[in-house]
Amino acid sequence: MTTSPEASTAARRALVVTAHPDDVDFGSAGTIASWVADGVQVTYCVCTAGDAGGFDDTPRADMPRIRQDEQRSAAAAVGVTDVQFLGYEDGRVTANLQLRRDITRVIRQVRPHRVISHSPEINWAHLPTSHPDHRAVGEATLAAIYPDARNGFAHPELLQEGLQPWTVSELWMSESPEERINHAVDITDFFDAKLAALSAHRSQTEHLDDLQGMIRRHLARTAERHGMAGRLAEAFHVVDTS
Repeated sequence: MTTSPEASTAARRALVVTAHPDDVDFGSAGTIASWVADGVQVTYCVCTAGDAGGFDDTPRADMPRIRQDEQRSAAAAVGVTDVQFLGYEDGRVTANLQLRRDITRVIRQVRPHRVISHSPEINWAHLPTSHPDHRAVGEATLAAIYPDARNGFAHPELLQEGLQPWTVSELWMSESPEERINHAVDITDFFDAKLAALSAHRSQTEHLDDLQGMIRRHLARTAERHGMAGRLAEAFHVVDTS
């Protein structure tokens, strides 16, 4: 098991594709912070505005603006400034051709060497991570990486926009079933950045009594499972997609 923050030192641009604001911060913010510190350019692509989120009586019409602002603040906490929203409806995401095309568009714009997204599989050991939107985005992102983004004949309207084919080298999937995990990242030195990112999502985390303790315990258990007892880690299923 490798514990390096990078599976390939050649990756200098990364794209994170998630379903909702805060998904990247629960799953990958420490890893992202480590990449940014190493000079990797990171872009976030959030497929919804999180309009079905929240835990209080905030007017529904206000929630998309609130959550987009929270995600931009969370991104800034780990050094990411490029945050894009696709505008799909929270809770109703499907892995259709439109979503595949929209993610392909972002891939061709950003031209990342590495993509992080959700696993399209159900994690039966921890079902809350397998939200239907997560799995749909994971499936659509996988299809956008292969074959869509690299195939000039896929989504021909993108060529008309001047977006040339691009091949992504690595796909990192969070929330994968444990038996799929093959890469763990030691984020001990970036825990404060991850916590700051999560704390920025006040509409989602302010009601939690011990956010810091909850996250630290989860990361410590992950590290211990992957041979890094006493450290904090995030874990992924990494696939060579070149």
